[in-house]
Amino acid sequence: MALQLFIGNKNYSSWSMRPWVLMTQAGIPFEEVMVRFDSFEADSSFKKHLRGVNPVGKVPVLVDDGFAVWDTLAIAEYLAERFPEKTLWPTDPKQRARARSVCAEMHSGFGALRSHCPMNIEASLPDTGRLIWRDQAGVRADLARLSGLWGELLAAQPATLPDGSGPLLFGAFSIADAYFAPVCMRLKTYGLPLAADLQAYVDRVAALPGVKAWIDGALAEHDFLDFEEPYRLGR
Repeated sequence: MALQLFIGNKNYSSWSMRPWVLMTQAGIPFEEVMVRFDSFEADSSFKKHLRGVNPVGKVPVLVDDGFAVWDTLAIAEYLAERFPEKTLWPTDPKQRARARSVCAEMHSGFGALRSHCPMNIEASLPDTGRLIWRDQAGVRADLARLSGLWGELLAAQPATLPDGSGPLLFGAFSIADAYFAPVCMRLKTYGLPLAADLQAYVDRVAALPGVKAWIDGALAEHDFLDFEEPYRLGR
């Protein structure tokens, strides 16, 4: 049986984006099961659809022959073990540990950036971004940490990879890049300020085939969900 990945709206669901991009970019075949957001109340269609799939009623969920794995980090680890030939983590033990560390930091941190800059791929909100940048010290602090983190990792990579492309966080594509892909989308939507080398990384991530496919799917959606839209009244 093929792997199934249950996801939410591509325009809004940053958590769903991570494993979808990881599997697509790595060439791991799966069946996409879209569960569109309507609300997150217990009697919503979204919750009813997920009832019985996993106990927390959230996306993403990976289902492998009836066995469910939820939480993006658990899914990433499961895929890395299930498909060792895909080299989803760096092969060097110390680099692998560092990659796990930065993914865990992303998983539990950057709360101000998440809160004030929700993922909204279709939108272009640079004016909103300027106000957020002016008024939200937590966002500025999160971006300073993000810039230091990315800068350190990218500085340790060669200027170009063997295929002539620019480096990702650990050289070639890894779970870490899939993990930070939704952050790249946020930075683009809100036009938050980045150094040139870090903006180039964001552009490289956005151009990855797996990320581009997700973006195309987000742009093809026509849902406007007011509870996901703190800054707009319409699409």
